[in-house]
Amino acid sequence: MRVAVAIELTDEERTKLSKYSRGHSTPVRLMKRARIVLLAADGKTNAQIAVEVGMARGPVGTWRKRFAQKRLAGIEQDAPRPGNPSANRAELTERILEATTQTEPEHATQWSTRTLAKELGVSDTRVARVWRAHGLQPHRVKTFKVSSDPHFAEKVRDVVGLYLNPPEHAIVLSVDEKTSIQALDRTQKGLPIHPGRCGTMTHDYKRNGTTTLLAALNVAEGIVIDKCMARHRHQEWIKFLEEIDARTPPELDLHLIADNYATHKHPKVLRWLKRHKRFHLHFIPTSSSWLNLVELFFADLTSERLRRGTFSGVPELIQAIEGYVEHHNDTTEGFQWKATADDILEKVARAKATLDKIKTE
Repeated sequence: MRVAVAIELTDEERTKLSKYSRGHSTPVRLMKRARIVLLAADGKTNAQIAVEVGMARGPVGTWRKRFAQKRLAGIEQDAPRPGNPSANRAELTERILEATTQTEPEHATQWSTRTLAKELGVSDTRVARVWRAHGLQPHRVKTFKVSSDPHFAEKVRDVVGLYLNPPEHAIVLSVDEKTSIQALDRTQKGLPIHPGRCGTMTHDYKRNGTTTLLAALNVAEGIVIDKCMARHRHQEWIKFLEEIDARTPPELDLHLIADNYATHKHPKVLRWLKRHKRFHLHFIPTSSSWLNLVELFFADLTSERLRRGTFSGVPELIQAIEGYVEHHNDTTEGFQWKATADDILEKVARAKATLDKIKTE
């Protein structure tokens, strides 16, 4: 009867193996190998280990022997595979990486595995394997824009300072408009979600009017002051400021964080603010909507209530928005801003340096 090789671990080996066995960034194959060795060190048989790890008994014995022979290096490295490795594999990988990152196809904006494989005379499987190993996804793109506001740093420090260290006896409100919200109704009734099938809705729709949501998010509490209006001129903005004034304790100052929309700086708005001394307006830098926390609320409203909603008219749409705001205010726990102004400015400086480098190349 064959007896599995006994495993004894040093403290350092046990610590390393324990880290591998529960590490979130550890490859699955290494996690399983580490568990095999740890269980073997606890005196478990290969059959018992196979059941716990979910592997066949043969591989369990193999990795147990490899650890006994080579210690940690035995499980950290894959066993050599039969056959002669391709002499130009490294060169081919470099060609694929260079073509993917530094060139474009003649009649398209990005490569696919098949078009690049045809261009280089290799298999599309090889291209896909290289892309996967190096985290390349040419079909995906993210949008961005670095602000060119000459007072960017000053405005960032002002707004972030309000988020991280709000003044005493005051409320910090993130304010904005969500304009042209459409009351859309589908031309046919959709089919419900079903096991093995997602829900469906028609691709075409009927427009039944629009509304504009003006919202002020209390940063500390997460509560939203809302008002739906037909338009979003300076007249509506002043009415919303009056709404905020009526729905907040009169003894508290109000610090409003807003974007640079012309309505917010209209002469009549500025005159109204001068007459209402407790209002203090703070502007985010241009092209920096991510600094305005109310945009997070707008995003949630769109994805959770509006995008798939069907509305026969504007009154039904407004009712849905008000219902969502009421539910949000009953369940919110507030928002907590974490990034410091220095962190943001450092990140933007790196982005600008990268863009300047690209321009000069």
